[in-house]
Amino acid sequence: MPRYFFNARIGDELVSDPEGEELRDPDRAWEMARTMIQELLKIEGAEGGLMNAVLEVTDDAGEIVLEFPFAEAILDVFDTPATKH
Repeated sequence: MPRYFFNARIGDELVSDPEGEELRDPDRAWEMARTMIQELLKIEGAEGGLMNAVLEVTDDAGEIVLEFPFAEAILDVFDTPATKH
C-alpha cells in the first residue's frame, strides 16, 4: 500500500509529516487531508493564518500528489446539506 505524507504549509513555513500514512489510493489521501484540516480548525480555530494554509500531500518519492487549501475544507462543510429531504 502506498504511503502518503501530510505536510502543512503555513506562510513560508513547512511543517513536515515524518511518518505518513499507508492508504489505498490518492482519493483516500484526499479524504484524510480534509478530515485532518477540519479537526485542526476545530481545535485551533481560523487564527494565525490557518485559513491561508495548505496541506501538501506527498508520496514516498516526495512528489506532491495533491494540495488541499485549508479554506476549501471549510467550504466543503458548508456545502454539505444538514438534512436529506
